[in-house]
Amino acid sequence: MNKRLFAVRQRRGELLGIIAAQRMELAESAKPLQNALAVADKGREVLAYLRHHPLWLGGISGLVMLRWRKLSGWIKWGGLLWRGYRIFAGAKHKLNRETVL
Repeated sequence: MNKRLFAVRQRRGELLGIIAAQRMELAESAKPLQNALAVADKGREVLAYLRHHPLWLGGISGLVMLRWRKLSGWIKWGGLLWRGYRIFAGAKHKLNRETVL
């Protein structure tokens, strides 16, 4: 029984060595594809995000449909409103924290 067990363990070791060599070979052959696959993964993530947040897709589509002049005006006003909101939210948070203490 020990001879048979030894033969099985030896064969297992050989197979694990072959597997490791094949993994290394596969990793080497896949290196040129890494950049393309990274871009594809990023695109898949963006599509998944847009699938879960369809309002963004509608907003982007609406902005694209506008002319560039109108779009630049909207971006300017949107940026101003966003900054105002962030200032207000920060002040509100600060006031709430000070009243609690």
